[in-house]
Amino acid sequence: MGEKKEFQLGNILTISFGHLFHDIYSSFLAPILPLLITKLSISYSMAGLLDVTRKIPSFMNPLIGLIADRICVRYFIILAPAITAIVMSLLGIANHYTVLLILLFIMGISSTLFHVPGPVMVKHISGNKVGKGMSFYMLGGELARTLGPLIILGAVSLWGLEGTYRLIPFGILASIFLFFKLKKIQINKDFQNRKKEWGVSQTFLKFLPLFLTLAGITFFRAMMMAALTIFLPTYLNMKGETIWFAGISLSILQFSGAVGTLLAGSLSDKIGRKNSLLIIVIVNPLLMWIFVTCNGLWIIPLLIIMGFFLFAIRPVLLALVQDTNSEYPAFINGIYMTINFLISSTTVMMIGFIGDKLGLDFTYKLAAFLALGSIPFVLLLSKKNILYIRRKL
Repeated sequence: MGEKKEFQLGNILTISFGHLFHDIYSSFLAPILPLLITKLSISYSMAGLLDVTRKIPSFMNPLIGLIADRICVRYFIILAPAITAIVMSLLGIANHYTVLLILLFIMGISSTLFHVPGPVMVKHISGNKVGKGMSFYMLGGELARTLGPLIILGAVSLWGLEGTYRLIPFGILASIFLFFKLKKIQINKDFQNRKKEWGVSQTFLKFLPLFLTLAGITFFRAMMMAALTIFLPTYLNMKGETIWFAGISLSILQFSGAVGTLLAGSLSDKIGRKNSLLIIVIVNPLLMWIFVTCNGLWIIPLLIIMGFFLFAIRPVLLALVQDTNSEYPAFINGIYMTINFLISSTTVMMIGFIGDKLGLDFTYKLAAFLALGSIPFVLLLSKKNILYIRRKL
C-alpha cells in the first residue's frame, strides 16, 4: 500500500518522454497539410477525412483497455513510438490520397496502443497525486505538438517533402530507450489480483453518467479544438500568412498548451476537477472569438493565451477518469478515448464540409459559439453522477 502512494517521478518522466517522441511524429500531419493539399489536389473535406482515418482505430479502445487490464501493457508503450515514427515519416513520399489514408490508419492503431494504457500506468505510479502525474504525462504530448511542426517543417526545408523519411531512426531509438527504462514496471498484476465485484457490462452502466457528461463537454469543444490544431496552419495560410508563419503559430499554440497542461492537473488536485474545468470552458470560447476578429501582430499573443487554456483541460479530464474507482481502469480510459474519437472525427468532417461551403472564417466563428455549450455539462458534474473518488492529499 505504501508503494502505491509513492509519486515515482523518474518513471513518470520516462513515460512522458515516450509520449513526447510518439506525439512528435503523430503531429506531423497538420503542418504539412497545406503542402499535401497542393501536391495531391485534395479538398478541405478530404483533408478532414485524413484526420478521421487516423482515429478510426480508436473504436478498438475499449478492447485494448480490457487487454491492457490483463497483460503487460508496457510493451504497447515501448513499441508505439517506433511504429508511429515509421508511418508518419513516410507521409511526404505518398503519391496518392489512398496511400495517405493507409499510413494514417496504421498510425491510429499505434496511437491507440500507446494512449489507452499510458494514463493507467501513470496513475499506478502517481500515488495520491494523480492530477500531478497526468500533468507530467500530458506535458510530453503537448511539448511534442510544439516541436513536431518545427521538426517536420525543418525536415521539409532540408530534404524536401519527399525526404522526411530520414526522421525514422529517431523514433526507433526512442523505443529502444523505453524498453530498457520500463522493463521492470508491471501493473497488470495489481489488476489481476483485484477482486472483481463488477463485470464489464456492469462497469459500463455504473459509469454511464460520467461518460455522458464527458461526451457533452467534449462535443461542444470539439470543433474549436480541431479548428485550432488540425486546420490552424491552413486557416492562417488562407489568410495570407506564409507556411512557415502558420507552422510556427501552431508551435506557439502547442508550447503555451504545454505550460497549461503542466499546471492544470496539479491545480485541479488542489481546487477540484469541477472548478478547474469551469474556468477553462468559460475562458476558451471568449478567446476564440477574439482570435477570429484580430489580425497581424495580435495573433501571436492571443495564441499564447489560447493555448494555455485550450490544452489545460486534458490532464484534468484524464485525472477525472482515473479518479473513478473501477476494477477495469484501462477499459474506462478506453471508453473515454472512444468518446473523444467519435466526437472529434465528426467535428473534423464538419469543419471540412462547412469550410468548403462557407469558408474557414465562418467555421471558426461557429466553433467559438458552440464551445459555450460545454459550460452546462461541467455544472452537471457532481460526486453522485460521476462516482468521483476524492483523494485526501
